Amino acid sequence: MDRIDRARAEQNQNQVDANWITERIALGGWIETPEKMQDVANSGITHILNMSWEFDETRLAAPYRINVFRNHVEDDFAPKSPEVLERGLEFALAALKQPDSKLLIHCVAGRHRGPMMTLAVLCALGWSMEKAMHHISERRPVVDWAPVYVESVSNFLQKYLPEMPADET
Repeated sequence: MDRIDRARAEQNQNQVDANWITERIALGGWIETPEKMQDVANSGITHILNMSWEFDETRLAAPYRINVFRNHVEDDFAPKSPEVLERGLEFALAALKQPDSKLLIHCVAGRHRGPMMTLAVLCALGWSMEKAMHHISERRPVVDWAPVYVESVSNFLQKYLPEMPADET
C-alpha cells in the first residue's frame, strides 16, 4: 500500500471509500472494518467483488447477508489473465441479473484492480471502452488507468465478446 492509499484509508476509517459508477455499481477501496461494512450494508450493497488479496471481508459481510466473491489478483502492473476477468465478470453479471441487487467492486484503494474489473463489466453491459473509462474516471477521480490493465481488458473482451467491433473495445 503506497502513501496515497494509506492516507485515503486512514481518512475514511468508518466510511467505505466508494463512488457510485451507475445506479447499481459502486467502485471503491477495501472494507476492513465492521464500521465500513455497516456503511456498505446501509448503502444497499448486496454483492461485493473483491479484487484484492490483502483482506477478505467475507466474515464482516455475513451478518448482512452480502454475497462476497474473492477474485484476488496482484497489483503488480503485469498483464491479467482472461480467467481472472472472466470469473469476476460472471459474478458481476449474475449479481446484476437480480432486480434489486447492488454491486461493489473493490481493491485496496479503488485505483487499479477495481477500475480494471469495473471497466470489463461496463463493456460487457454494452459500453464502449472509451466511454466507460471516461465515465469511471469522472465518477471516481482517483482512478489511475494502468495501460497494461486496460490492454488486459481489451484483449479479454475481444475473446469474450467477439461481436464487439475492435474500435469499440
